[in-house]
Amino acid sequence: MKHFCFRHFFLFAVVFICFLPDVNAQEKTKFTISGYVKDASTGEYSIGANVYIKELLKGANSNQYGFYSITVEKGTYHLVVSYLGYENFIKEIVLDKDIRLNVDMRSEVITTQEVEVVSEKSDKNVSSTSVGSVKMDMEEIKKIPAFMGEVDVLKTIQLLPGVKSAGEGNTGFYVRGGGPDQNLILLDEAVVYNASHLLGFFSVFNGDAVKSITLIKGGMPAQYGGRLASVLDISMKEGNTKQYHAEGGIGVISSRLTVQGPIKKDTGSFIISGRRTYIDVLAKPFAKPDSPLKNSGYYFYDLNAKVNYRLSDKDRIFASGYFGRDKLNFEDNVAKFNLNVAWGNSTGVIRWNHLFNNKLFMNTSAIFSDYNFSFGAGQSGFEFKLYSGIRDWNAKVDFSYFPSIRHEIKFGANYIFHTFTPTSVSAKQGDVEFDFGKIRKDKAHEAAVYLSDDFDVSDKLRIHAGLRYSYFVQIGPFDRYIKDPINGQTSQIIHYTSNKKVKDYGGFEPRVNARYQLNSKSSVKASYTYNLQYIHLASLSAVALPTDTWVPCSQLVQPQKGTQYSLGYFRNFKENTYETSVEIYYKDLQNQIEYKDGSLPSTDINDNADNQFIFGKGQAYGAEFFIKKRLGRFNGWVGYTLSYTKRIFPELNLGKEFYAKYDRRHDVSLLGSYDLSKKWTFAAVWVYSTGNAITVPVAYYIIDGNFVTEYGDRNAFRMPAYHRLDLSATFTPDRNKKIERKKQRLIKRYQEQGKDVSTIEVPKKWSKNYESSWSFSVFNVYNRHNPYIVYFSNEGSIATGDYKAKAKQVYLFPILPSVTWNFKF
Repeated sequence: MKHFCFRHFFLFAVVFICFLPDVNAQEKTKFTISGYVKDASTGEYSIGANVYIKELLKGANSNQYGFYSITVEKGTYHLVVSYLGYENFIKEIVLDKDIRLNVDMRSEVITTQEVEVVSEKSDKNVSSTSVGSVKMDMEEIKKIPAFMGEVDVLKTIQLLPGVKSAGEGNTGFYVRGGGPDQNLILLDEAVVYNASHLLGFFSVFNGDAVKSITLIKGGMPAQYGGRLASVLDISMKEGNTKQYHAEGGIGVISSRLTVQGPIKKDTGSFIISGRRTYIDVLAKPFAKPDSPLKNSGYYFYDLNAKVNYRLSDKDRIFASGYFGRDKLNFEDNVAKFNLNVAWGNSTGVIRWNHLFNNKLFMNTSAIFSDYNFSFGAGQSGFEFKLYSGIRDWNAKVDFSYFPSIRHEIKFGANYIFHTFTPTSVSAKQGDVEFDFGKIRKDKAHEAAVYLSDDFDVSDKLRIHAGLRYSYFVQIGPFDRYIKDPINGQTSQIIHYTSNKKVKDYGGFEPRVNARYQLNSKSSVKASYTYNLQYIHLASLSAVALPTDTWVPCSQLVQPQKGTQYSLGYFRNFKENTYETSVEIYYKDLQNQIEYKDGSLPSTDINDNADNQFIFGKGQAYGAEFFIKKRLGRFNGWVGYTLSYTKRIFPELNLGKEFYAKYDRRHDVSLLGSYDLSKKWTFAAVWVYSTGNAITVPVAYYIIDGNFVTEYGDRNAFRMPAYHRLDLSATFTPDRNKKIERKKQRLIKRYQEQGKDVSTIEVPKKWSKNYESSWSFSVFNVYNRHNPYIVYFSNEGSIATGDYKAKAKQVYLFPILPSVTWNFKF
């Protein structure tokens, strides 16, 4: 029955679109203008450019590949294309037939007769149906003060309302009460399962290779699925199709280099970007010869690559990939002990864009995604290894159909083959190997189809309605370990052969967003979203760590279910220079998982991981306030979140409701950047949040000579509040003035030598497009000792009657200055 629903739902969508009557052909009164929007200087396509008919004040946004399509009545109009940081493109069109118009957007410093220089007056904050969605470009992100000089997209989104940091300096994040595994993180459509380096202090995304990011906190469109809380969609740069360029930077802890250029001018391009830390290289010369640090070290590296090629005006192909690793090794020759830990992600994506006609656009993708963790240790002939991971093979097809200016229809299908490697262990002493069972690999299929329409009901009411159907099945080979409920020992093992169904789940996931325009400056929006999540992250920590294990739905683990309601008021001021919003939300979460008390990932050896889990439910609700200034020399925003996140597990906290470990009552962020001149840009960030919820001991007893600790209610204690100020300054030398000074010195030298000044030949290298800048930043300016962990130390003695447990806190980062030199040529 589920297979029947899956096939016929998608078949209905295809038939509906492909055989839809051609209204234009019947009426002969409507025509379509379509094309691609791209950067004139680089040839890269512009995502989310605002394309509209000036006389109608209606239009569309360019999609992820820069394509737009607008169908209106026959007539003479002015087409306007606007994009932040670029001049508005305005062109008169006579629409008496279908027109293909590709638009080249030029930087604000360039003027032509065809382009009017006016600031972008986009009203997307008010007019779109998007709820809880934020789009940011890398140029905007690079102005924000960076931790240790490393520009980080994940730390930037933590400054938005409704998004909470996992901890001091950490890239992990929680969205509207959801856990870290409930965020769908995509890099060019490929899932990134662990998005952090250095145990979470840096993200895996190299800012030089990233084009833009989109965060969806609520009102998730139907083309996204598999997660409950949010979507973070990151697009890589495509590469310059006009000329070759290189850029990079040298910082305190890492360096990076990016090279890009045309494969064939205006037809294809490539980009390669790499980054590596050198803490290990710098530390080794200072280590003593007999010190363990001499043969030890830690580093991480990233490599991004992408190529694209335009086969025709209707066809284009892309291939992109990412490979990154963290590596930690420690070796003590005296103790004959060694340790090796490595973890990282790999992704690969091949995409084909095809334009069937001026209204129907298709993208087909083949995607590979892999994450693995390995731990190895040895001493005196004994070797121990532990590893885990997840690997996906993914195929998807997405269609965009633009029947009229009032409709934008999307539909598609997605299939994923999952391979899970739960925590597996091997060990040996010399030639003797210990039997911990064979390496287990759990396998599963996941598939989905979707259909959505973004349409105008009236001039004031616009609705985005979507429906998604998803299906998940775990398959063999698989061994189910049945536990005796009394002693907890394995009483039976059920074996499932290869490809045999172990357990399946499925269901419909409706999504609805609505926008009611009160006037040209304000609107009210509402959304309802229902999501199913079939894979889970088993974690013992409040932050995402490389040791966390991904597990599938099974006979014991049911799909996580999330229902979110949100309502917001949006208003722009001063010709859309200021954007403001107030949003309230409520989220209901079912089938949440936690480890049983006392369980560890290693306890599932010769066992199923889900035998260590317990299950519960949760709820989250709150209000988000946001004010953003988006134009002018001074830019920035103020965000405030009031939120509550609660959980109920029958086997935890005596079955009583408790606050989740990432519950924070208040969260404030203030961000501002100021372009003082062409040379200097200054920025500041201040953040404040309520302390983390933790469980602490409340009493100590001596029972039968044994020391017993009594803990209070789960997460009933708050760590001290977190707050911090960061500052940065960027100095960009004036290249033209530098060249002019060189010319004047050359002229003076000619004059002193009695040479004819008119014969001076300026070296070509002086006129090359070379830029450089210095970025200075200070993290934690007023040296706030923000607690990272709280522990209890024992002081005194029970025998003498002066015993007491004293709470102590550990903080990580004092005031940290850094400097980075950036270059581009």
